[in-house]
Amino acid sequence: MNHRHVTLRQFRYFIAVAESGSVASASRMLNIAQSALTKSLLELESELGSSLFARSSKGMTLTPQGHRFLLSARKVIGSVADALRMNGADSAQELGGVLAVGVTSLVAGYYLSELFSRFRRNCPAVEVFVTEDTPRFLEHLLINGELDVAIMVSNALSEPQAMVAETLTRSPNRVWLPANHPLTAHDEVTLAECAGHDQIVLEADRIDDVMKAVWARRQLKPRTILRTSSLEAVRSLVGAGAGIAVLPDFLYRPWTLDAEHVEVRRLRDEVPSIDVGLVWRRGSALKPAATEFIDLAREQSRARRT
Repeated sequence: MNHRHVTLRQFRYFIAVAESGSVASASRMLNIAQSALTKSLLELESELGSSLFARSSKGMTLTPQGHRFLLSARKVIGSVADALRMNGADSAQELGGVLAVGVTSLVAGYYLSELFSRFRRNCPAVEVFVTEDTPRFLEHLLINGELDVAIMVSNALSEPQAMVAETLTRSPNRVWLPANHPLTAHDEVTLAECAGHDQIVLEADRIDDVMKAVWARRQLKPRTILRTSSLEAVRSLVGAGAGIAVLPDFLYRPWTLDAEHVEVRRLRDEVPSIDVGLVWRRGSALKPAATEFIDLAREQSRARRT
């Protein structure tokens, strides 16, 4: 089929809905009418000949075809940004030297691969070394000058005064629930309601530290039945009905490896977001390759939001 009528705007609208989980949220983010956004999605699905979303009163979830199309849509938007950059900035091709990038294991799978491949296309002569480690050790390496820049949870730094942190993605925390859980009857749930159910806690990238502080401020003491550094373990245990979890949206996927469905609900209470961003040492002179890497990361972040 020749999809002559698919536009970049439709790609961007689709990505916004896919990442926010609802037309209402995406319309606020894009500052356009919900009706215009819905019309664009329906036209896109008609042109492609397949449903990209499963629609319900609880929001929009991607179909298997939708998940595949999301990967393609992000590549298209990234390629357009690359073409615009290369049209006016040939100097990136001439950059050389070494770039040392730090990343945490949790963030690596969600932000690094696309950014890394784009940087290699734009700066083929730069040798890139990636270090994956804990947030605290990455901060140590940044302060010592052993890393040029890191991608990590940026609003829970142990030494924020020594760092420059620039947010790429601000991800709200929501409640992950098994499909048959009683809390799925509500569009929104409170922390007090969550505290009445067994918790699966992800101990990674200081996400659990943020939630510990939240529970303490509310004087709530939920029962934790497992702490794990494995995201897939959390997802599988929630899907199997072992407990619930409070985690940021950027980690959410609706299906476990065992094909169990994981539901998600908004929190009614104010809970800090988890920000993923760029971090580098305050006061350090960034080398040209690091500046180019940061610029590409900013462009990728804008492409996902617009």
